[in-house]
Amino acid sequence: MMRSMFAAISGLKQHQTMLDVTANDIANVNTLGFKANRVTFKDSLSQLQRGGAGQTAGQGGQNPAQVGLGVAMSSIDSVMGGGALQSTGNTLDVAIQGEGWFRVGQGSAPAVPGNIQYTRAGNFSRNDQGYLVTQDGYYVVGKAATAAAGPPVTYSPSAADGLINIPTGATNVAIAQDGSVSYVPIGGGARVTAGYLSLAKFANEPGLQRDSGNRWLASPASGGEVVGTPGTTAAGTWGVTTAGTIEMSNVDLATEFTNMITAQRGFQANSRVIGTADDMLQELVNIKR
Repeated sequence: MMRSMFAAISGLKQHQTMLDVTANDIANVNTLGFKANRVTFKDSLSQLQRGGAGQTAGQGGQNPAQVGLGVAMSSIDSVMGGGALQSTGNTLDVAIQGEGWFRVGQGSAPAVPGNIQYTRAGNFSRNDQGYLVTQDGYYVVGKAATAAAGPPVTYSPSAADGLINIPTGATNVAIAQDGSVSYVPIGGGARVTAGYLSLAKFANEPGLQRDSGNRWLASPASGGEVVGTPGTTAAGTWGVTTAGTIEMSNVDLATEFTNMITAQRGFQANSRVIGTADDMLQELVNIKR
């Protein structure tokens, strides 16, 4: 009976964790670029009552008899599917259709930040110096634009990282599907490309570690970043960027409400086990009386 109580206690703990994860997903149902979590369980240790035996001359063999000792957390997985796209009409709002993460970081412009973080929330803006930044003030790390002699002058992304700066007074700012950020300079003239948004991919995206503010960190589980620009390049394929659009959370409320009910019922059932085991212990005490 004590064994059943401790098994039920482990069930209470894990279903509470499941409810915590579900509550966090529901709380972030409208968080830009948020990725939902999924909880999985695994059985804990088992106590061997009788070992298995093979066939003998007088006996056909028998299977092992074991009593489980509860449940443990197997994993809390990040569900990396894309969220719904929402049109905003804001020039500097950008969504990624396909694979890739925006690269952002803190530092002192014009130097490129050394500690890169990653996000799918593309609601960018310009700071007072014209640099493209996130809503938390992190610089958007892109690729410098290399100009080829014209006319007309054409641009292509260089291998070097760089911050994207749109000069004060520039007009007709636009972000193309290849990640190029361009504008018409003061006084008019040919369109100038300030730089290109850069995207990162990882061998194991669910291995990324969550940080605050819609940002993620690379970890040993995710592997190192593979950097490119939106679209298909010689190094691989990245998603394309869509301006005037943002990516919403990929939380499915129907699934989360189902998980919430499942966690509640699992917690309730384990509570009943503890109550039943307590009643049985009480019966034992009463026998002595």
